[in-house]
Amino acid sequence: MEINILAVVIVLALICILALLMGLVFIYITTNPDPDMRRYDSEKFFIDPNNPDKKTLPFPSLNSDATVELSVVVPSYNEELRLPIMLDEALEFLSERQKTDRSFSYEIIVVDDGSKDTTTQVALQYSKKYTTDKVRVLTLAKNRGKGGAVRLGMLSARGRHLLFADADGASKFADVSKLEECLKKMGNRENMAVVCGSRAHLEKDSVAQRSYFRTVLMYGFHFVVWSLCVRGIKDTQCGFKIMTREAARRLFTTLHVNRWAFDVELLYIAQKLKIPIGEVAINWQEIEGSKMVPVFSWIQMGKDILLIRLRYILRIWRIPAKSSKQD
Repeated sequence: MEINILAVVIVLALICILALLMGLVFIYITTNPDPDMRRYDSEKFFIDPNNPDKKTLPFPSLNSDATVELSVVVPSYNEELRLPIMLDEALEFLSERQKTDRSFSYEIIVVDDGSKDTTTQVALQYSKKYTTDKVRVLTLAKNRGKGGAVRLGMLSARGRHLLFADADGASKFADVSKLEECLKKMGNRENMAVVCGSRAHLEKDSVAQRSYFRTVLMYGFHFVVWSLCVRGIKDTQCGFKIMTREAARRLFTTLHVNRWAFDVELLYIAQKLKIPIGEVAINWQEIEGSKMVPVFSWIQMGKDILLIRLRYILRIWRIPAKSSKQD
């Protein structure tokens, strides 16, 4: 009897090992080793609605020198209702800042991530009002995911500093000044630095409002991030991050993940490259209409984070010594 039990245990162990090996082989052969730098021809141009012929103009390259102080990239998917509130707040702040500081210049790039509503048309109304020197619209030919939308926006930006901010307006836009102040104090010899907006200081209040199950999932997700990819950053997922142009060039030509977990890989790459990372508490509020389904999204991102780590351990994904040139 003891021999039979031992045999069963050995067989089960061998089956588990075989299944694990098959899973690793599957991951290896189905993973693209290169960052997704695809760009359709239509995504290389933006429309000037003030031109009678609706003439399209080419986006610049992130490899070019900066021509404005701040670029704000706003990834947007079906945001026709929430986007105007965010843009009104951002443009009011940026316009007032420019009035008091004539040397300050900015641009906002709204990246329509294959929306099925009128997100592009809504954003173009701001291009018409403020001109394309201030607001540009990058309409993706198909949905790429938040990470893919942010990447293409960054690759099209003119700023010395580059911020990406969620279209829902959950983060108080004026807090960009806090992030910029932190950014000025950081940076290495290559002028690379990243500063993350953080909601960690609000966690106690949010826990009080969540169910026990969702709280366990939240802490579980934080543990997975900490144990597998990123340590020392309390809030990796806040959609309010700023970086230098040099850091953006390095990070977004190395990034692979196109979906929600892209922030984790972004910060993982930054830590591996020893790019300084700061974290600043910001004002934040829950906005209705989130595209994330709390339980499902956290489980999905947990799986994605595990796959990020596995792909780097297996050296399917690698961090090159130098960033690739992308036009």
